[in-house]
Amino acid sequence: MSAGTKKVALITGANKGLGLETARQLGKQGITVLMGARDLAKGEAAAAALKKDGIDARAVKLDVNDPADYTAVAKAIEKDFGVLDILVNNAGVMLDNRKGNETSTTSADVLKKTFDTNFFAVIALTQALLPLLRKSAAGRIVNLSSILGSNTLHATKGSYVYDAKTFAYDASKAALNSFTIHLAHELQGTKIKVNSAHPGWVKTDMGGEGAQLEIEEGGKTSVELATLPDDGPTGGYFHLGKPLPW
Repeated sequence: MSAGTKKVALITGANKGLGLETARQLGKQGITVLMGARDLAKGEAAAAALKKDGIDARAVKLDVNDPADYTAVAKAIEKDFGVLDILVNNAGVMLDNRKGNETSTTSADVLKKTFDTNFFAVIALTQALLPLLRKSAAGRIVNLSSILGSNTLHATKGSYVYDAKTFAYDASKAALNSFTIHLAHELQGTKIKVNSAHPGWVKTDMGGEGAQLEIEEGGKTSVELATLPDDGPTGGYFHLGKPLPW
């Protein structure tokens, strides 16, 4: 745990949507929340709003596609806190058209940009922050996946996602799930837990108009996995406490 009794959490993409809600819910538990944002001004505005609710929120410039930001954030956390207790890899993009299954025409550019943000950036940032997470008494890494990353459900006729094929996004989240499994295996025996979260179909900019869940409900899975007890799971894939098939 960080100096004193307060835990420290870093959430990427935290100036709006699910990231902001995750920061709010963690902050209400007395956790110091570092709100990563590509645009520092937007991050500072979001942090100021949370501070009005008595939350210890601080904005940090963090473009997940800029490795220089990883180094700067790691140095700042080391200097100010000496430890990181929670990392929520929330930032992500969906660049597919969402007009049906367009796998055969999905461009290499869309695939590359999607994987750069949803997969490669998550790995690189996590690797940069692992030394600080290892100093925590209860390190927690939460990778924001999606039910659309479930290969099992995509291959099962009649499943909830069988006809929802957004190839670049789905493949990036399946790859992210693989990272969760592999990193959790490497870190077994340590105090760090690594899990994938499916927030649900949430009413955000990405979720769109047809989404079913209010944003408060959407933040719950990430918060649960970020605050797991010592006997909690690692290397899993969850939605509101229930495991999902890979």
